[in-house]
This record gives sequence, C-alpha cells and structure tokens, in this order.
Amino acid sequence: MTTSAELESPTVTVSPGGTATTTLTVRNDGDIVEAYTLEVVGDCAAWTTVEPARVSLYPGTSETVALTFSPPRSHEVRAGETPLAVRVLPAERPESVVVPEGTVTVEPFHELRTELEPRRRRGWLGARFGAAVQNRGNTPVDVVLAAKQAGEDLRLTFAPDGKRLEPGESAEVRLKVRARKLIWFGEPVTWPFEVRATEGAEGEAEAEQPGGPEPLPGEFAQIPVLPKWLLIVLAALLALLLAWFALVRPAVKSTAEQAGAKAAQEETERGKEQGSTPPGGADNPAGGQGQGTGPDGTGPGTGGSGPGGSGGGGGNGSGGAGSGQQASETIDVQTRTGATAEGSYKVPAGKVFGVTDVVVANFQGDEGIVTISFGDRKITTIALETFRNQDYHWVTPIQVPENATVTASVTCAKPGTPATGTQASGCHQVLNVSGVLSDLTR
Repeated sequence: MTTSAELESPTVTVSPGGTATTTLTVRNDGDIVEAYTLEVVGDCAAWTTVEPARVSLYPGTSETVALTFSPPRSHEVRAGETPLAVRVLPAERPESVVVPEGTVTVEPFHELRTELEPRRRRGWLGARFGAAVQNRGNTPVDVVLAAKQAGEDLRLTFAPDGKRLEPGESAEVRLKVRARKLIWFGEPVTWPFEVRATEGAEGEAEAEQPGGPEPLPGEFAQIPVLPKWLLIVLAALLALLLAWFALVRPAVKSTAEQAGAKAAQEETERGKEQGSTPPGGADNPAGGQGQGTGPDGTGPGTGGSGPGGSGGGGGNGSGGAGSGQQASETIDVQTRTGATAEGSYKVPAGKVFGVTDVVVANFQGDEGIVTISFGDRKITTIALETFRNQDYHWVTPIQVPENATVTASVTCAKPGTPATGTQASGCHQVLNVSGVLSDLTR
C-alpha cells in the first residue's frame, strides 16, 4: 500500500444541534508526489465536513485533516450509533484508495409538540375536543396525555390516554369533557382546563427543561338548558292564563248565560202570542186548531195543532220558518297539495236551516286553511295546523235560507300524517253541521 489513513478517535459522540470534531491523518508511503481527495461516505455524510478536502503529499510525508460533525436537531437524525467512513482517493494511483472507518454516536433529545382543536367549545353538558401530538425528538417515546381543571366541576377523559410514537410520528387523541351537572337556568358558565402531553420515564425528566411540552389551555362554555328569554315567556303565559281564569272566563260565561236566558224568554213570549185565542172566542171550535177565517176555513196558520203548532215557528208573515226537526249534514273535502277545493250542503227549497253546531275534523293533522261560509256570510277561517278537532256552538241559531249553501273551502299546504304513520298524499277534512231544518212559510 502506498497510502495509509488513521482516525484520531474511532468513536465520536455528538449532541443534535451541537458540534464535535476529530482528526484524520493521511500518509504518503509511495515514491512519488501524490494528491488525495477526502470524502465522507455513509449516513453521517450530510452533516459531516472535512477540512481541507484535498491534500498533496511528498513521498514519506503525512498531513492531518479535521472532521467536524454537526447533526441538526431534528427527528430525521435518529439517536444512536451511525457508521462513519472517510474515503481517501489518490489521484495518481487510485487503486491504492483507503477507507478508514469509525462510529458517530448521536445523543437523544426529546421534544413533543401538542395542539388542542378547538380551544373553546359550548354545550349543555359536555363537548369533544381533539388533541394532536407529534414526536419531534430523535428517539421513540411513550406519550401520556393528561388534563386537569381547578376544582371537580369537569370530568376529562382521553381515548386513548397513551400512545407510543416513533421520531416524527403524529397521533390524534379525542378528549371528552363532561360537566358534573346540568345548568337549568341562568347565565352560561366557562370552565377553563389544561392539557399536557408527557413522555415516559425519560420524558418526565425532560418536562421541566426548555423544549419540554407546554400545557395547552382550553375552555368549555356550559350553557343553560332553558334560556332566560324562555323564562320571561313562560311567566307571561302564566300571567295571561291566570288573568283568563280570574277575569275573562267569568265575564264570557256570564254573557253567554244572559244571551241564553234572553233567547229563551223571547221564544216563550213568541209562543204565548202565537198560542192565544183566535177572534172567534173561546167557544169557537176552530180556535184551538189555529185556523184562519177564510171562506173555506183555512188560512196562513193551517196545520197548527194547538198552541205552538207547526205554524207558530215562523209566524204568519212571508219567508218565516215553520216548526222543524233536528238535522245533521256532513261535508267531506279532499284536496291535493297546493290546491283549493270546496264541499257544500245546499238547503232544500222551501226549507230554512237553523245552524246551532259545527264540528271540523282535521284527523290527518294537515297544514293549510279552511274557510266556513253560510250562504254569502263568512263564518270563520282557521289554520289547519292549529287543531285536530274544532267545534262551534250557537245559542241563537244562524238561519241559512232556502237554496243557500253551507260551504267548506280548504286550501292544502301540506298533508299530514294520520294514525297509520304514513304521510297522506293529500289533505282531507270533514265538516259536520247540525241544527233545525224547518219548513219555510210564505
């Protein structure tokens, strides 16, 4: 061999982010002047320099060069032993190349980077957060996540609470925050807490040093189940309900009773007038039959049978209503979505319908509008979604004349869902009208 090279120290230890040096002695054992190129090969070549990188030696002479190791503080440079080799290549006799070898030991360092996303969340009883952890060190670590809160108002749990991370590896862990009890009324309450990621036995010593994991602040804003405005609304509704029972309802009941008593009194007086003795006197045998005084013994009151007979209901004038009987009619209206349909009952000729009761059935729970009219008179308009069954009653009957109609007009906005559980294809309403159907006297 015409070339020899020797490392000052076969083993060198260096810290990430720091430097370490050693020397290499190159000797020319040949008989000619030789130039040598020095090059570091292997995994440590990226962060190792040779100074100078080229030397020229006379026969029998040697020169010492410096090797400087500067590994970066990165997870890409793993802790542990890294092989070192320096290739010494002669320019004149390349077959005499030599490669002295050694070992560079990179010391471990620990660095964790943690993030909490989001930092603040709201909820009635609990919320979920995400904690991202990355091992920025150059050695595997067992990461343990812990959270704490000043007091015992929150339960903080991680899933999972520990994980082993290789250098450069990241992991996301779910944090579940749950309050001890609900807040029913009042203002929202903010509960601050901290999240810390610590390593295993080695990481516990690193935690208090610079570069150790810093605690991450987080907040859980617990909101009340019932907001303040709802309490105000409930109090107002309660006050209105009490006012109804204390003031309005007795007044309405008293008015209805007075109207009923007045109508009964008028009906009694009208019956007395119609049942009085005719001009023939008490001995007139036709007086008890309500007959008139025409030549044939008949008149406008024919058909009466004593006081309050059939002619007594509407009097003797033209257009009055004679005595009648209870009648009930049903109007069935079916409508498709977005359309308007009508159903009606027509009062027969020669009759008068005195309506006392109306019942509207919205058994499907449809949405839309129903309008009820008696002839040209509109009685009411109701939103379908406000009721399933609605009824109206009158002490004094509403008179619907002959050939007039009782009409139910339905505009279907959205069909409902009947008891079968399947949404209907169209709206369907049923109107029942009850009262007295009387003969029209002329």
